[in-house]
Amino acid sequence: MCLAVPGRVMDIEERDGTRMATVDFGGVVKEVCLEYLPDLQVGEYAIVHVGFALQRLDEESAKQTLELFANLGMLQEEFGDPWELAAEASGSPRPDSSETTQEARQ
Repeated sequence: MCLAVPGRVMDIEERDGTRMATVDFGGVVKEVCLEYLPDLQVGEYAIVHVGFALQRLDEESAKQTLELFANLGMLQEEFGDPWELAAEASGSPRPDSSETTQEARQ
């Protein structure tokens, strides 16, 4: 599932002519494109979907939504380790990276 998740803008910079931000989604930090919200500022919140900030959001609404998503486990589903999530879904334990490295050497 792909969610539109609220996040807080931590910093903004221009990269190759594109306005980009580092955004905190309740502890998960990702890079986000701000081209759809060119006047968004550091400290403000926005709803982000597939790496694009789409709509400005007030702080209280953002915090309530992040808390709700966290309680429902939706943040882990959206931002968690895809290999771990796939292993959980299949009922298999995820191989330890040291085991994987050892197997590759044989």
